[in-house]
Amino acid sequence: MQDAVLAMLAKEPSHGYRLRARLRQALGPLGESMNAGQVYVTLARLEKAGLVAAERSDGLPDRPDRKVYALTPAGQQRVSAWLSEVNWPKANLTEFHLKLAAAAAARLADPVELVDAQRRELLRRLGEAQRAVLAEPDDSTAGLLLEGVALRLQADLRWLDACERVWSKPKNESEDA
Repeated sequence: MQDAVLAMLAKEPSHGYRLRARLRQALGPLGESMNAGQVYVTLARLEKAGLVAAERSDGLPDRPDRKVYALTPAGQQRVSAWLSEVNWPKANLTEFHLKLAAAAAARLADPVELVDAQRRELLRRLGEAQRAVLAEPDDSTAGLLLEGVALRLQADLRWLDACERVWSKPKNESEDA
């Protein structure tokens, strides 16, 4: 969640309420379960870590002043590192989907390029796993575990194909879906 918030702030500084709305729009159903408290707690943690800085913004007559959050140089570095990371497999694919959605919404990176980088890493790991499976006896526990790793990687590759199909659609076509 922290990295997605940072990525959204990379596009432009924002106050918590607007940031939450942008995250919900970018994440669709995944963002519906996000409550305002999560965003504000995350922003407070990021501020304490020195990744964002907050300034008070004058409110309107019927609204209180708001804190507007912006990335610090350390926050910008963290977003860049997060977008270039190809750490896989992870137990939860939600983080990679967050990366795709945040990168696209903030126009920080092309989601299809992120998918391609992940695919290259998965193919490399799949090759290693398949070679390791072939080196094991047919009835070994290690061989069975390695086969499970290979099957998981193959499933993740199919999921990346689905991601690429969605993120490759022209903007107006993917909004209609």
